[in-house]
Amino acid sequence: MTTFDKRQEGFEKKFAMDEELQFKAAARRNKLLGQWAAEKLGLSGEEADAYAKSVVMADFQEAGDDDVFRKVRADFDAKSVEQSDHQIRRTMDELMAKAIEQIKAAS
Repeated sequence: MTTFDKRQEGFEKKFAMDEELQFKAAARRNKLLGQWAAEKLGLSGEEADAYAKSVVMADFQEAGDDDVFRKVRADFDAKSVEQSDHQIRRTMDELMAKAIEQIKAAS
């Protein structure tokens, strides 16, 4: 194996690890977001856990974060929870950073 091949293999492994981190972080962020939203919706216990899982599952509808945002936005609108789009998106960003920190700390 040449140096070039070894280097290419190293880049491919790093890319795979980065992709796995992003996937795990998005799932963790969505769970944290679901817990946050459940609290705002007045849910607790098993209802809150079920809601958090539904937010995680919403992310499998399409690529990107818009499906998760739309779910939370629709649920807030249905229950008249006062949160702006900006507040929801900002919380999503903050929770993504927290999720990445948690995953890195667990590694």
